[in-house]
Amino acid sequence: MRVLAIESSCDETAAAVVVDGRTVESSVVASQVALHARYGGVVPEVASRQHLRNFAPVVRQALAQAGCSLDAIDAVAGTRGPGLAGSLLVGYNGAKAIAYGRGLPFLGTHHLEGHVYANWLVEGPEPRFPALCLVVSGGHSDLVLMRGHGRYERIGGTRDDAAGEAFDKVGRLLGLPFPGGPHVARLAGEGGPSTLALPRPWMHGTFDFSFSGLKTAVLHTVQRGAYPAAAVAWEFQEAIVDVLAGKTSRLARELGAVEVLVAGGVAANRRLREELQRRCPVPVRIPPPSYCTDNAAMIGAAAGYRLALGQQSPLGEDIFSTNDWQRV
Repeated sequence: MRVLAIESSCDETAAAVVVDGRTVESSVVASQVALHARYGGVVPEVASRQHLRNFAPVVRQALAQAGCSLDAIDAVAGTRGPGLAGSLLVGYNGAKAIAYGRGLPFLGTHHLEGHVYANWLVEGPEPRFPALCLVVSGGHSDLVLMRGHGRYERIGGTRDDAAGEAFDKVGRLLGLPFPGGPHVARLAGEGGPSTLALPRPWMHGTFDFSFSGLKTAVLHTVQRGAYPAAAVAWEFQEAIVDVLAGKTSRLARELGAVEVLVAGGVAANRRLREELQRRCPVPVRIPPPSYCTDNAAMIGAAAGYRLALGQQSPLGEDIFSTNDWQRV
């Protein structure tokens, strides 16, 4: 089953050709980072207009890279959410138009499910169930138990600022370029332990996450000017990693998960990778950084397994129909 997948949930226009949910024949991503850097963040209207410009060239490039035409495509997939509405509409409706025009099955794919399925794009044996999924991105910090393909139970999630959002906002507080996350991680590498002790928002009694208070603590620390930026970045990163790795490892033990699957842009963070590997009682899978950030190959992987179950989406369904992982 050769799937043409399209992803446009935020500021990357991406297309990929994926076979049977595992083999990536092509993966093309057109980034808008430089376009939004002047604003210090993604501007939704600017992003959606750029998706319109990028859509056709990116799809053509993905097909060319895979060495095939639309005649060789068996199904089409598109990200249906969550994400920026204007951005989603471009990619989702474009994917539906291709499916309709070619008479192909269509699969509207949940963006976070796609992130999880990036773990199926790595060579070697497939992940085993039950698996505990930690999804950490700009808008989400979720802990989800995956019992099988298409079978999920959300255990915890973001109550305010997600991990990636906190990284980007702290980057702004420290005067770092957009996007802040990678720059904070690099600056943290220049720091080390100091007398600065930022709070760890454990939220005892729940597996939810809340990083807004930690972000505020960084703001007050920066305003006092008592510590160099590298020391603040180091302690902030340690606080985030401590909570994410601590809750994930504890929940993996409690649920009897046989593997931990990590996904999302923050999964590219080296310190988080190290601590999850060190603390978790079961094997931890983390995709390579290129599959952690938004891409269409992960959407093609998730769609491939849904299609193998005999599922597809009605062409009349829009991006607002459902954000439930369980539904197609």
